[in-house]
Amino acid sequence: MRIAITGATGFIGRHLLDRLQACDGSALRGEPLEIVATTRGSRGTPAPLPRVRWVTLDLRRPPRDPLRHLSSPDVLVHLAWGGLPDYRSARHVEEELPLHEGFLGAVIRNGLKAVVVAGTCFEYGMQEGRLSEDRPSLPANPYATAKDRLRCFLQAMQAGHQFRLTWLRLFYLYGNDQPGRTLYGQLLQAIGRGDRVFDMSGGEQVRDYLPVAKAAAFVSELALRKPDAGVVNVCSGQPRTVRSLVEGWVREAGSSIRLNLGHHPYPDHEPMKFWGCDDKLRSLLEAP
Repeated sequence: MRIAITGATGFIGRHLLDRLQACDGSALRGEPLEIVATTRGSRGTPAPLPRVRWVTLDLRRPPRDPLRHLSSPDVLVHLAWGGLPDYRSARHVEEELPLHEGFLGAVIRNGLKAVVVAGTCFEYGMQEGRLSEDRPSLPANPYATAKDRLRCFLQAMQAGHQFRLTWLRLFYLYGNDQPGRTLYGQLLQAIGRGDRVFDMSGGEQVRDYLPVAKAAAFVSELALRKPDAGVVNVCSGQPRTVRSLVEGWVREAGSSIRLNLGHHPYPDHEPMKFWGCDDKLRSLLEAP
């Protein structure tokens, strides 16, 4: 079985590669696994990894036949996306969306049979509470709008092309090698510098955070066994206040840093209290 991954050098992609390299074949019913991972090539080719073949792919200058360029994989996991973490930039709709529609449209028209694509919990917009996949999408920022339109584009393509689609509605992830601009990354940087105080919001917002290694395990299983699941929340299913999460991270780090609660305002591009329903995810992973 051959699986291709775009965005393989990103936060989720690196952990997905680790997970797939450790795959013992049980999810493949004994089939060998070949991994094709993409890099834009701007920083050279990444270090060699067992069972991974690197190829250069720039969506702004795609090859004539991108499916063949990826060695015609059985499944494509599409994690690539630019312009983050600026969720409000018009770039997502004006530049990123056409690039990804063009690339995915080309590989599907050329015969791709299964695609797993990274979406976002922001597709739910400003809805609060426990969010399940049957809730309507009501994107409230350009990033979420672009992702939602890409999902609709792919679902519309299924009317004329036979391919399987799993849309990963990713909630909040954290873990090793996370970018420093994230909450988790900023906290670890502050602890590493020996700061005595960490400035943050009031911390009473409720979120759904999942360790990235666990998310990568979910994505791996879906890609290898369930690349036809439709929209799936990739989440913990457990609501937690941001304050309790940060306090837990501080304890895990063995730090005595003090939280300066209320220093930053609550973000206005997301609801105050929302988390994912993981019923469908658990059902898919429990199924044979």
